[in-house]
Amino acid sequence: MSGLVKGTAFITGAASGIGQYAALAFARNGITNLALADINLEALEASSKELQEKYPNVNVINLQVDVQSGEQVKATVAKVVAKFGRLDIAVNNAGIGGSGKPTHEVDEEEWRRVINIDLDGVWRCQKEELAIMVNQEDLGPRDGRGRIINTASMYGIVAPGSVMSQTAYAAAKHGVVGLTKGDGNTYGPKNIRVNCICPGYVETPLLLRSMDTNPGSPLAQDIARTPLQRMCTMEEIADAITFLASNMSSFMQGAALISDGGFTSQ
Repeated sequence: MSGLVKGTAFITGAASGIGQYAALAFARNGITNLALADINLEALEASSKELQEKYPNVNVINLQVDVQSGEQVKATVAKVVAKFGRLDIAVNNAGIGGSGKPTHEVDEEEWRRVINIDLDGVWRCQKEELAIMVNQEDLGPRDGRGRIINTASMYGIVAPGSVMSQTAYAAAKHGVVGLTKGDGNTYGPKNIRVNCICPGYVETPLLLRSMDTNPGSPLAQDIARTPLQRMCTMEEIADAITFLASNMSSFMQGAALISDGGFTSQ
């Protein structure tokens, strides 16, 4: 086990996907305490059990939270600090996708739900995490008072093409990048680092099934024109998150780290 990351980490959307793999990467790379949160407590407990079997020396707590509720988010972050005494790393990862319908076919309820979870939910988490971190001991130039990593998207940098509409999702993820940059500027003098990860298409079971059933779909076309000509694995994104959480990235602030196989460079 390496010591890239240490202390206490809090991860939302930790029951599956990027959040689950980030938790595994943190445990593999030296984290001592893990607070894992998700709206789906049953799925969270199952993935947490797998992690604890692999890394029995890591202290883990499972927390159910709906990031649409400011009260729940505040109470959840408070539980983390009450249990572990400090919050060193926060990964604000909980999110959903949109329906893929063009704007004129999307009702306001769908728009609000995507924005409420993917952007407002990140803000709610970050607000409470920063409230803790500003009052923590500063551990020096490289470790600081804490590190926050937000999950944005390559669609926080560019917009989906005309054949695949995800306007609400892209608007939310652009907002996450802006939130990251703004608070990076504000809290940098407090030695709190705020960065975000911008993944491309990630090899999730859902996307793999979509590729199998729709070989000529817009998704397949996008992946084919990605310079690396493949999807990213969840391990690769988790490794990038671990880098941002470690002091190897200690001079990165307000950054949007793109991991998309070159998609946005074209």
